[in-house]
Amino acid sequence: MTTKSNSSNYIYQLSIIGLLFAVFGFITWLNGILIPFLKKSCELTDQQSFLVATAFFAAYFFLAIPSSWILQKLGTKNGMSVGLVIMAIGCAVFIPAANARSFSMFLTGLFIQGMGLALLQTASNPYLSVIGPIESAATRISIVGICNKLAGIFANILLGSVLLKNVDAIQSQIDTTTDVAVKTGLLNELSGRVVTPYSVMIVFLLIVAVVIQRSSLPDISEQVSEDGDTELSRSKTSIFQFKHVWLGALAIFTYVGAEVMAGDLITVYGKNLGFQTDQYKLFTAYGLGGLLAGYALSIILIPKFISQERWLAISAILGMALTVGSYFASDSAAVACLAALGFANAVMWPAIFPLGIRDLGRFTNIGSALLVMGIVGGALIPPFYGWLYENSIMGLNFRSAFLLIMLTCYAYILWFGQKGHKIGFK
Repeated sequence: MTTKSNSSNYIYQLSIIGLLFAVFGFITWLNGILIPFLKKSCELTDQQSFLVATAFFAAYFFLAIPSSWILQKLGTKNGMSVGLVIMAIGCAVFIPAANARSFSMFLTGLFIQGMGLALLQTASNPYLSVIGPIESAATRISIVGICNKLAGIFANILLGSVLLKNVDAIQSQIDTTTDVAVKTGLLNELSGRVVTPYSVMIVFLLIVAVVIQRSSLPDISEQVSEDGDTELSRSKTSIFQFKHVWLGALAIFTYVGAEVMAGDLITVYGKNLGFQTDQYKLFTAYGLGGLLAGYALSIILIPKFISQERWLAISAILGMALTVGSYFASDSAAVACLAALGFANAVMWPAIFPLGIRDLGRFTNIGSALLVMGIVGGALIPPFYGWLYENSIMGLNFRSAFLLIMLTCYAYILWFGQKGHKIGFK
């Protein structure tokens, strides 16, 4: 009877976190659509449009540690509900931003959405690591990752068809008209497309906030406490003494940067290869399909057939091979390589995160916050990429700059999976 009850409780907890990860995915993977959309509606350069990712992911860096404090005060469940409300506020900012066609207001809304997500991520990721054996944490994170990516695919297909519908024809009219009033009207009509979908998202986020608040989800403090201390954590007095946490945060930094490069910027890459908007608006969804396949295989393989560390190393090598392939391949094949990077990236968060917070005991919450701070890689690496190729630094173009950055990211992830996560352990 107890075993059946424990199993039911485990499934319930995993289902609640799965719902939250679906919300994460829907909001986060919209950036792949927002980058080309705001580039056109706000008349931006590529490098300026990459600030969409910067504003969104920078919030994780600034809010991760405060999030751990908030969760200690409010508890896991209430903290999650507050995070959802903050995300709803960020979505609400899009409405006046669209009416004013103000890129700075859009960025403000994205930053506020990122604030809410930082709180949610700080609460939910360690939860997945501690509700079962650490050896199978990658499997649990892969399961909720499927929820995340399915929601992301749905968001891209749905909002891509709304925000980018006939956008090339509208852009052609904007480029050819000499009437300022006509041009302004076209741009305002384009910008206003976000109002209805984001209004619906506000209502949905508030409903989920109520569902979470009224659920029986226990606090993380009930799962991780001083009673859960390990031999390693009992010998430490500060999170600064855990070397593998800091190396793990850097691994998250490089992974998220690589995933945003492959996922959100695949649309920009496709545009630079000469594809039309009706074609490249679906490229992010293709990458998410690769992620789904990777998650499914990870669930099958880990830990029964292969350890999460070994699968992480194989995935990093595959990521390097696909990156090289995207550099040398023809246009369509290059896009296929970028989409396939989703498969290589799938296990990286599920494997890196539990390795980064391994044996932290009472330091798990703050360690989780530090790893979540690593998400800022998604804010810094894409605009750095844009700066490299738009200014032809070292003679780099959009392909060679992509090659340089991605190989560097995957090389570090490979090292962390093989050596870095072991540093500080006997």
